[in-house]
Amino acid sequence: MKTRTYYVYIMASDSGTLYVGMTNNLLRRVTEHKERKAKGFTQKYRCNKLAYYEEGSDVYEAISREKQIKRWRRSKKEFLIRTINPQWRDLSDMFFEEEEISRLRSKGQ
Repeated sequence: MKTRTYYVYIMASDSGTLYVGMTNNLLRRVTEHKERKAKGFTQKYRCNKLAYYEEGSDVYEAISREKQIKRWRRSKKEFLIRTINPQWRDLSDMFFEEEEISRLRSKGQ
């Protein structure tokens, strides 16, 4: 039986608005945020930069962790982001670079 992976993530906007979410497909979900297909908060506030993520194999732990982080003050969320992303870079850039490399390899380029 294949183990699923669940992600708790934080998206940020250029103006500094933060959004905490949970998904089982981080690449798909980040793409939805970037293309503004995720209706609601992230679309309204243009949260389109992946600032932080963590992964696990238990859906209930992921849901619990998402709720925990959502309850935190902004300063604590910022500290969490800085633990893995001190420059606040868009961490999804590496996903899209890997996807493009994979696509080119499959075409034999």
